[in-house]
Amino acid sequence: MNDDQLLFVYGSLLNSAKRVMLLGRSINASPARLPKYARGRKRFYFVAKQADAITEGAILEGLTARDLTILDEYEEVPTLYTRERIEVVATDARKIECWIYLPTGWATD
Repeated sequence: MNDDQLLFVYGSLLNSAKRVMLLGRSINASPARLPKYARGRKRFYFVAKQADAITEGAILEGLTARDLTILDEYEEVPTLYTRERIEVVATDARKIECWIYLPTGWATD
């Protein structure tokens, strides 16, 4: 697993049909969780640090640079989100570093 090509998703990108629509093909997704973050929703989904929280989501695998460019555009980086590295926990308890879209200031305003 090349972690440069992994993305943890927790909102609309959990929907496989949405991913196919954006990327033009099916992407493997495996369940994972993001400890110490709570998921919320205003107009869009977001996560925010919270010590006792866990956000359920999925790791998308095998993404190309082109895929990440398309997803950056979809997530409106850098206006609505930034793409950063974060550690998530797979269902087998392995810690995996991958990309995540974190909200800019709109989520806490």
